[in-house]
Amino acid sequence: MDFLYTADRERYKRMTTGELREAYLIDNMFVPGEVTLCYTDVERSVVGSAVPVGEALTLPVHKELASDYFAQRREIGVINIGDTGTVVVDGVRHEMDNRDSLYIGRGSKEVEFTSASGDNPAWFYFVSYPAHAAYPTKLVKKAEANRLEMGSMEECNDRIIHQSILPGLVDTCQIVMGFTQLAPGSNWNTMPVHTHRRRTEVYMYFDLDDDQCVFHFMGEPDNTRSIVVRNGQAVASPSWSIHSGVGTRNYTFIWAMGGENQDFPDMDHVGIKDLL
Repeated sequence: MDFLYTADRERYKRMTTGELREAYLIDNMFVPGEVTLCYTDVERSVVGSAVPVGEALTLPVHKELASDYFAQRREIGVINIGDTGTVVVDGVRHEMDNRDSLYIGRGSKEVEFTSASGDNPAWFYFVSYPAHAAYPTKLVKKAEANRLEMGSMEECNDRIIHQSILPGLVDTCQIVMGFTQLAPGSNWNTMPVHTHRRRTEVYMYFDLDDDQCVFHFMGEPDNTRSIVVRNGQAVASPSWSIHSGVGTRNYTFIWAMGGENQDFPDMDHVGIKDLL
């Protein structure tokens, strides 16, 4: 397990590009045949991936969780961004196609990841938060997610938001999760920007070729900075930070939120003219 220690608002103002990447970027995911885990101090979230190419991969526990098994006091949101695979939770199989989501409730003891084909494996991405209650594990197919069409081609942000793990569709303690897909010719996400001090957020970018990238903007509205993000990398956003990005082409990103409030529209909007 890796560890991500984010900086506070004052230290952030003095950080170099390298220091920003070290404090906010999660860049070691989607390793064939491995489960990766990164424990962050952003709501104590764990961000990870599993790419099974042969035998099943089991979600491990770590001493920092101080538990007998990973989800003893945690909930997990999983989205498959690869080919077809299966997540087995306490003996129950959940087949997941590309863009399907799975909520795994607190108290689930055994979690295993498999791919239908080792040559074309599933790419499971997951985010976990501490949970105070147990809710049922639930599979949400891509077509079952709430679908919101947002933005426009004129503003370069024509996009579809897929809300797959959120109240009204899935009962959870903290986690709200889904993905946003930008149309060809669009490259801005979440603009105008916002913060939400009642929760934090993790963005994971994908559907990018090796020679493409996203410039992820962060920081307080009057002191913004950017981090270059590649395919399969994530950025942890503290509650005081904006989180927005512009790509060298269109892309898709998974957003996962945890904190005091699960109300999706709970945002403190910032006008474009107020950004510095």
